[in-house]
Amino acid sequence: MGDTVPLLDRLVEALRCLPGVGAKTAQRMALHLLERNREGGRRLAAVLAEAVERIGHCRSCRTLTEDDECAICRSGQRDPAQLCVVETPSDLAAIEAATGYRGRYFVLHGRLSPLDGLGPAELGLGQLAERLDRGEVRELIIATNPTVEGEATAHYLAQMARARQVRPSRLAHGVPLGGELEYVDRGTLSLAFGTRVEVTD
Repeated sequence: MGDTVPLLDRLVEALRCLPGVGAKTAQRMALHLLERNREGGRRLAAVLAEAVERIGHCRSCRTLTEDDECAICRSGQRDPAQLCVVETPSDLAAIEAATGYRGRYFVLHGRLSPLDGLGPAELGLGQLAERLDRGEVRELIIATNPTVEGEATAHYLAQMARARQVRPSRLAHGVPLGGELEYVDRGTLSLAFGTRVEVTD
């Protein structure tokens, strides 16, 4: 009986599974729920339990959804000739919120990283190849992040697309709109300079 971990400590430890939540933040969250918002805690627990049980992956694009196929894949208003490949569901959400893109998506849930055990199979690239083989996709928009692994993944995806006569395109990277050169980090500035384009009328 004396070896049993107190419930409060177990709650604090459970909250630490969230990204960016250390011991102090987890303790603050736990105490807030218990001292000031028990009803919110009950609601959180119920919704979290339901979400963990019911939310899975879309059979077409692999994003998170509680249905067999997500709303974007079910929509008849989307252009099936354009397929945007992203690393995470949050990247998909960012593109949806910031752009007028009307094509479809494929979510990798990571990027090629042999050291982390993430190869083509883990990223669902076999499923992506089958999708490209159907001949409906004309442009593969590669929206992986500009990291070393993201660039390696982009290169691999571009080769996959070309092998199937699908045009690969890559999101542009560089100086942010409204940014000043003296405040842009060296890597971003170097990439922007190296990928400069001709100014046309």
